[in-house]
Amino acid sequence: MAVRRAKDFLLGADRERIGEDTLGLLDDEVQRLVAAYPREPLSAIWDDLLETQEQVFRLLEGGRVRPSQLRDLNVKGAVLSFMVAKGFNDMEVPHQALTMTRVAAACARDAEHAGLIAATEGLKSLIAYWADKPSDAYHYASQGAAVAEHQRGTVALWLLGLQARAAAVLGDEEAVRTANQQAADRRERVVPDDLDALGGLFTYAPEKQLYYAVEAEAVLGHGGVQLAQQAEQAVQGFSDPTAPNWAFGDLAGSQCDLALVRLYGGDLDGAAAAIRPVLDLPASHRNNGIVMSAMRVRQALTSGPAREAVVARDLGAEIEAFPASRPALPHR
Repeated sequence: MAVRRAKDFLLGADRERIGEDTLGLLDDEVQRLVAAYPREPLSAIWDDLLETQEQVFRLLEGGRVRPSQLRDLNVKGAVLSFMVAKGFNDMEVPHQALTMTRVAAACARDAEHAGLIAATEGLKSLIAYWADKPSDAYHYASQGAAVAEHQRGTVALWLLGLQARAAAVLGDEEAVRTANQQAADRRERVVPDDLDALGGLFTYAPEKQLYYAVEAEAVLGHGGVQLAQQAEQAVQGFSDPTAPNWAFGDLAGSQCDLALVRLYGGDLDGAAAAIRPVLDLPASHRNNGIVMSAMRVRQALTSGPAREAVVARDLGAEIEAFPASRPALPHR
């Protein structure tokens, strides 16, 4: 309470103009939230995220911003709104997520930040992907890829990965291979930018690129030894919680993809072992993407040749109950 009161005092003290201490305080809070988002359940950071976004908006609306500060505050507004939008998507509220993404895009445009503008198109694609709207997901990812064509950071690669995943749902194997090959080629020419320096949701690490590539193949219904090895490597890439790019959602997603690949390869017991850590996740971590990934495994179980096996029936029933045991997510 004392720290919160001190922050409120500092944010309100610069009545005539915004001081460097205020901007420094917001920098610290944005960096903390960006780092925490992939690592902590949404309920742990949601209130602070909304409060910090409100503080930035209040400063932008207050008429006390120097021209030299305006771009910086708009970048902060875009970053925070991006995370709030992702939060709404994690809560399975795609309409509100899309609305907040448009707010992030508006701030990014005001900041004239091409990387953030492209990233907001990527977030629209992500929202559409989990809302089972693959055509929209592919469209937004393609728009973002066009914006990011000359960007040297990893946002351009993320958009190609989003293209590949959406194309996989559409059953377009050629588009999947083209996008993934382009992403692999561009990885060698990456020059990290300010978004990569932020980290968290704003960088597309090699381990995440592998996870996306494997997921596209799994969604296409592929199995086989080589793909299973890649899927195991993707899981291994998120096995260390102390690694800088670790994210519980990416770990769970890659584990579900490994389960799918093993299932399509005829390894039912291996699939059950792969998804077990996901089903054992604390209820607070069961966001929309994780639930949808698990349900994708259930669909494959119930429609595949192993559906009559006792292991398949028991596992399918357990996955079916998985989303129902989620706790109340943050208030919307």
